[in-house]
Amino acid sequence: MTMPSNLIEMGYIAAPFGINGWVKIKTTTEFTDSLDDYSVLYLRSPDGKVVEKEIEKSFVRDNLFHAKFTDTHDRDSAFALRGSVVCVDREEFPEAEEDEFYWVDLIGLNVSNCQNESLGVVKNLMETGANDVLVVRDGETERLIPFVAQYVINVNLADKQITVDWGLDY
Repeated sequence: MTMPSNLIEMGYIAAPFGINGWVKIKTTTEFTDSLDDYSVLYLRSPDGKVVEKEIEKSFVRDNLFHAKFTDTHDRDSAFALRGSVVCVDREEFPEAEEDEFYWVDLIGLNVSNCQNESLGVVKNLMETGANDVLVVRDGETERLIPFVAQYVINVNLADKQITVDWGLDY
């Protein structure tokens, strides 16, 4: 079995659930049940070992994704998975809608303004409730740029470039 080289973190196993091998997964995705969209999950243990897991059954309760893997049959084997990071193969992501982007694809892109001045590189994104915000770093300078059409002029994933209507002194 060859592990994909582009695994994307989607959450972590918080605890076992019950006595039949179920686990509770705290997701870091927009929708708690989004792990149901993938045929295979990859678990990275705290020591760095990666194993492939297939979900047999699942449900969401209390903002946690509960999963039963096909090869996990008791509480002890579920407990052994605690702390593992849950990943999926980036190639398995559904196609994004037009003018929609996965955060993981935006991190690392260069950001410049309409005057072609470099503002830095996207280091992270934040969810504020009203809209998402790009966290752009240029050396010691950090800029928070709302990820909305008013400020984001163009996103070019192929060129790894975002153009914004944002000044150097904002």
